Amino acid sequence: MALPIIGADERLAQRKGIKGVIFGRSGIGKTSLLWTLNASTTLFLDLEAGDLAVEGLEIDTLRPRTWKECRDFAVFIGGPNPALREDQPYSQAHFDEVCGRYGDPAVIEKYETVFIDSITVAGRLCFQWCRGQPEAFSEKTGKPDIRGAYGLHGREMIGWLTHLQHTRGKHVWFVGILDERLDDFNRKVFQPQIDGSKTGLELPGIVDQVITMADIPDPGGQPQRAFVCQTLNPWGYPAKDRSGRLDMVEAPHLGRLMEKIQRPAAPASERLTWPPVTPADPAPAQEPGHG
Repeated sequence: MALPIIGADERLAQRKGIKGVIFGRSGIGKTSLLWTLNASTTLFLDLEAGDLAVEGLEIDTLRPRTWKECRDFAVFIGGPNPALREDQPYSQAHFDEVCGRYGDPAVIEKYETVFIDSITVAGRLCFQWCRGQPEAFSEKTGKPDIRGAYGLHGREMIGWLTHLQHTRGKHVWFVGILDERLDDFNRKVFQPQIDGSKTGLELPGIVDQVITMADIPDPGGQPQRAFVCQTLNPWGYPAKDRSGRLDMVEAPHLGRLMEKIQRPAAPASERLTWPPVTPADPAPAQEPGHG
């Protein structure tokens, strides 16, 4: 058996999907981004039942109401994970059971993009489910153990996100609410609104793109909606661009953003060259007697 190396040409020819999350305050217009996508090739997972913003848009929709349905849809969309045991979610057995209820997974081949609104609600459904599991109760007293529930919640959410991340042939976008708070030093910080801390901390390392949809002043000082796409930004918004093709601020059009991400990459010689660093001016020498 030959070593299963994927050649450079084969890897470049593979169809790859963008995986990303878009955070923003409530009401900024995250759900309305569906208008910027091709509705005929987009599947909308409406967990919030907040589709008033896209009323009149002809788009295929799924409405999970429980955490079990969220997991079932994830394995139906992403296929089975061969590394898992038969008794684990996202395994071959789980996939076969879901296909027995929903039919041939070929029905979702026409969808290029999966838009999940929102990860905030998914986290709530997950935590509600976790609180009823044996791990959420003390073995000694039988009373609820909130630490056990949060531990299970973190593992469940990371497993769900990771499985969707490995759906190579489709774009998967999560949206979520961004909270603004003050830390102990009275500094403004931004945090994703997701139950538990584990998911919010690990999510940026799972997805390719982290985008904040925010009000950014235009040259005239008027607020305008925009995507903040780079980690080093003056507002402190959470952001990450794994593609290296996005500017710090982009227009809030998800369709055009994906087109830009998928453009041919710059030559390796340019991508591996860091911009020159301007050395800081040396500190002036102190005169004797002034040390």
